[in-house]
Amino acid sequence: MLRINNIKIRKDITDYEVLETAIKKYGIQKEDILDWHIARKSIDARKKDDVHYSYSIDIQVKNENKYKKLQKVKNFEMPNIKIKKNLTTRPVVVGAGPAGLFAALTLVQNGIKPIIIEQGQSVEKRKETVDTFLKTGKLNLSSNVQFGEGGAGTFSDGKLITGINSPFCRKVLEEFVHFGAPEQILYLSKPHIGTDYLIHIIKNMREYIIAKGGTFHFDTKVVDFEITNHHISGVYTVHDQSEEIFQTEHVILAIGHSSRDTFVKLYQRGITMEAKNFSVGVRIEHLQEWINQAQYGTITKLNLPPAEYKLAYHSDNGRSCYTFCMCPGGVVMASSSESNTIVTNGMSNFLRDRQNANSALLVNITPEDFDSHSPLAGIYFQKDLEEKAFVLGGSNYFAPIQRIEDFLKNQKSERIGIVKPTYQPGYTLANLNEILPNFVSDTLKQGIQFFDTRLSGFANSDSILTGLETRSSSPVKIVRNENLISNISGIYPCGEGAGYAGGIMSAAVDGIKCAIALLEDN
Repeated sequence: MLRINNIKIRKDITDYEVLETAIKKYGIQKEDILDWHIARKSIDARKKDDVHYSYSIDIQVKNENKYKKLQKVKNFEMPNIKIKKNLTTRPVVVGAGPAGLFAALTLVQNGIKPIIIEQGQSVEKRKETVDTFLKTGKLNLSSNVQFGEGGAGTFSDGKLITGINSPFCRKVLEEFVHFGAPEQILYLSKPHIGTDYLIHIIKNMREYIIAKGGTFHFDTKVVDFEITNHHISGVYTVHDQSEEIFQTEHVILAIGHSSRDTFVKLYQRGITMEAKNFSVGVRIEHLQEWINQAQYGTITKLNLPPAEYKLAYHSDNGRSCYTFCMCPGGVVMASSSESNTIVTNGMSNFLRDRQNANSALLVNITPEDFDSHSPLAGIYFQKDLEEKAFVLGGSNYFAPIQRIEDFLKNQKSERIGIVKPTYQPGYTLANLNEILPNFVSDTLKQGIQFFDTRLSGFANSDSILTGLETRSSSPVKIVRNENLISNISGIYPCGEGAGYAGGIMSAAVDGIKCAIALLEDN
């Protein structure tokens, strides 16, 4: 294929009309084209008086020598896997989030039949359980926004943006499309799927894995590990109060960042781990129309998608404030996984058609902030904040919220303005300064005021802060070597919970890498 870059489009036209514009610009004969597809599509909104789409198109032509000015496209190829098929036991994948699912998918695609153990429910049942919590405040401790098939990312914006540079990123995108995602994720500069699509995609992935010989055990909690001569030999589980051990020599440990009791058990069993940096803060909500206007201006006639933003601020004292997991046209989600705690996250469906935009607004935390040198200290730091938020919200799973104006003035909010909170099952007007560490609230205030100079209206008085966001990443890293194996032979720490990913894409890629490491090293 040959690539045509920098195709600027300033009106809403069909993909075929984009192609016609491109070939006309570069003098390409239509009859020479054998095949074509969009390679990339992005929005250029740097100049508000000239907001436009920028396209790249790949074409296959009869005679490439006629078009030497166009660059050749290197096709994606999966690295060759040197499989050693001498497994004496089936590998166990603990956790069915993006890392676990893509690890299992990679194994079955290479003839290995894994056992997947997930403490939460299948994604269809999990959706019903989450909906019940949002309506009634009745929390299922085993299956919720954090736990269950698909992982925490299922109830998010479904972003597939990542800072990693891996050939497996393309593999992940293509697999998502194969299992039901819109093809546009293959070429959009900021691809996302949305919760509504993810639920169906994950179900399709599971059915494929089962058809290829994989076995899923839902509502099944891993409670201990059997280690023999410094090598994993079994995984103890509980399902419906019945205990069972799965004998295995290989475990891909894709447990997610909220599996706190599993981290404790691993630490007790001598798995090497260390505390790592993470972040805490709040969710901020604006009207989506404010964000659209700030990003796109008011002149463009293009029918543009809901606008996004990504902002960062670095203070003089070494703290940073930044936005994370921004959800256009979405809602703030109740994301608790433990009793008497409040945790928030953001979620959007594919169309991103709700009234508000929301984003995490976070401040960095380092191990130096803890009173303990334990690798688990970050977990207790998070939990302390979550329990304080629960009390501040009324001890009924209502979230404490505050208008930005009141947060900046350090006073309790007494009313709601233009922006209506989206958090369910409910909210309580509060002063979030009362529960946040001073260095967090001070840095948030500095960041909010700085961001207002970069994104007009960010500090609008009626914007809503919802507390708290504590689970943006894992506070623990499970140490692994160059072969992706922990100090206990046969255990492959994997994904976001183990400290090696920061979103759906990077977690899925890490799942693929751990599966390949298992295949090549058994």
